[in-house]
Amino acid sequence: MSALSANGLSGQLREAGEDELAALVAEHADRLGLAEARAILHNPFVTTELLGRVASSPELAGLYEVRRELAAHPRTPRALAVQLVAGLYWRDLAALGIDPRVHPLVRRSADRRLHERLPGLAVGEKIALARRASAFLVSALRFDPSPRVVTALLENPRLTEAQLLPLASHERANPRCLEALAASTRWATRRGVRAALCRNPATPVGTALRLLPGLSRNGLAAVAADVRLAVPLRSRARELTGSHGR
Repeated sequence: MSALSANGLSGQLREAGEDELAALVAEHADRLGLAEARAILHNPFVTTELLGRVASSPELAGLYEVRRELAAHPRTPRALAVQLVAGLYWRDLAALGIDPRVHPLVRRSADRRLHERLPGLAVGEKIALARRASAFLVSALRFDPSPRVVTALLENPRLTEAQLLPLASHERANPRCLEALAASTRWATRRGVRAALCRNPATPVGTALRLLPGLSRNGLAAVAADVRLAVPLRSRARELTGSHGR
């Protein structure tokens, strides 16, 4: 099959209506390659039945790009899509998990698969994932011991203050991760995050001292009374409590 005829068939498959598309697939079943499969998948009139035919073709189903697009297609049978998710690379799993066009069941399956693979990802891969991860994966990545991963996570638009507070108050958190949180212009100004960092014994004293002036009087009083915290921090909180009352 020449390149010209292949491109011609791909164009026809991409632009065909529902009945014409089904007829073309039936007529040229033995000529379908990657370009043709993608044209079928991108046709707005493709049906669940046709997607099943693509998936049942050993030649087409053997192509990673086809399996990836079938998993993401909203008309692919749910059971088939979930089955295909298992064989996807982590970047494609991450993309599936945040794609609103993908069925929620498939998104959850992608999230679970990627969650299982987190321990095997390199730090650089976790950093890339942290910037775009779904809310489900954000909850797992927030406790990563690498400050670089946590710093990247702080840029994630799906991250919420409620998800950050357990990290800010976690006494076994990496102090450098807490420093990264304290340095975030987006999050360190949040009263709840600031208070949790100041009340966390794992937060470096210098970092907590810098945050103290932003606490409310009640927040300062809580720091001053917390025997888990360093003496200089408690003393400074008491001083600031007095100045707040003037």
